[in-house]
Amino acid sequence: MTWIHPISAHTRQPVDVLGGKGHGLMVLRRLGLPVPPGFVIGTAACRAFLRDGRFPDGLHAELAAAVTELEAATGRRLGGPERPLTVSVRSGGAVSMPGMMDTILNLGLTPEAAEGLAAESGDPRFALDARQRFLSGFTSVVHGRPPRSGQGAPGNPARLAPNDLTRLPPDDLTRLAPDDLTRLVPEDPMRQLEAAVGAVFASWEAPRARTYRVLNGIPHDHGTAVTVQAMVYGNRDARSGSGVAFSRDPNTGENIPFGDVLFGHQGDDVVSGRATTRPLSDLAGHEPAAWAGLLAALGRIEAHHRAPCYVEFTFEAGELWLLQARPATLTGRAAVRVAVDLVDENVIDRREALRRVDPRRLKPSRTPRIDTTAPIDLLIRGLGACPGVATGRLAVTADAAARMAAGGPVILARPETSPLDLHGLAAAAGVVTARGGPASHAAVVARAMGKPAVVGASGLTVDAVAGHVRAGGRTLPEGAIVTIDGTSGEVVAGDVPTLTDAPDPHLSRLLGWAEDRGLGDR
Repeated sequence: MTWIHPISAHTRQPVDVLGGKGHGLMVLRRLGLPVPPGFVIGTAACRAFLRDGRFPDGLHAELAAAVTELEAATGRRLGGPERPLTVSVRSGGAVSMPGMMDTILNLGLTPEAAEGLAAESGDPRFALDARQRFLSGFTSVVHGRPPRSGQGAPGNPARLAPNDLTRLPPDDLTRLAPDDLTRLVPEDPMRQLEAAVGAVFASWEAPRARTYRVLNGIPHDHGTAVTVQAMVYGNRDARSGSGVAFSRDPNTGENIPFGDVLFGHQGDDVVSGRATTRPLSDLAGHEPAAWAGLLAALGRIEAHHRAPCYVEFTFEAGELWLLQARPATLTGRAAVRVAVDLVDENVIDRREALRRVDPRRLKPSRTPRIDTTAPIDLLIRGLGACPGVATGRLAVTADAAARMAAGGPVILARPETSPLDLHGLAAAAGVVTARGGPASHAAVVARAMGKPAVVGASGLTVDAVAGHVRAGGRTLPEGAIVTIDGTSGEVVAGDVPTLTDAPDPHLSRLLGWAEDRGLGDR
């Protein structure tokens, strides 16, 4: 049996073999779009690993051969002291499970490889940032160590003064690595890779992943694929960065690109919500060539799927790379608008439009908004990430939200959410975060659950130890009543009046088609 499949335009395997991420990368290759070279370890290997507690026969040899081919394709050597090859190791189930399984970036950055990366880039600070991210990520995923506080802070990963870092010669990089982390990471990069693959396989059974599958009706027996790709660095220099993009607005369905971007950061900073992002459109002025390439890619991918798409991307020294593409998750109102618009654009017919929209979304409902004509006690304003209004008692941890929800609606407030907060997100009526953008973990999960969300409320401080939040110059204890508006981004004290949007003309048209017996006619 063949366990590993190259990321190639010629690889033809179904999504239940390659996982959603791997399958999407094969599609991107067939469309002629820029994808870092790599390979996919199929879901059958994961199932065998979970059943037997070890790699299936032949996988070790296939993995070594696949790395050799990747080295030849890139002209680099995994862990090598000159032109080092580093890789990402990512999970990917057949159905998207955002953030529920594990990822390791920058794998292969041995001390010698970090020195080589510093020499190649001419930037020891960048090499040290990449090395520290790898050490923290590897020990967190493989050994269960909490990630280092401040992990990934640009230019200051070891929590040293930035001016000290700028004076570091490459041969000082290894001495800055924390000994307690270094001891847990094998020096042999192939052993690093094997350990990482095993840990990503095992993350299929993580409690958060099982909870997500229960909530979303995903079978437990599929397993995850593992995608291994040559690294591209969004934190390499001033002309580098990472982001996520939707071909259409996932909240409204409007036909405009939507998403987040961070300059000088790796992609995990964008999707985790650890940093406050910039609007996707800022890329146009910062790197116009990457922006033009991204727009062209979004159009090509959407045309292929005949549906809005979601893309994760990195640009390194101005060069655009696509790391993932899949059909976009939309709110109910957005799904209705997109279905109608695609009929008007002659992409699908009316019958297909009706098939694409969940019947529960065909109810003539309107999106509520906070009534700002009435007196309100505004605490803070962030970014609306999922439309709707929710009122409830403040909870400052996921555990508290799950516990308090038995007594009525709860609003979960966090600095940012992570997959460990899933049970709290599921229990809460809405979520507000101090950091992150509209494509952060909190926003993506809330959108999938249809719950109002406000993100990037930068004046919000959540103190889980003290059991309160600070916003607008005030302190509110856990249990205080607040209301959030996932359209405007407003967070207000108390229960407030709401208004509803005007009737949705797209929904009216779709309902009319449903009543029309001649559904095949345009």
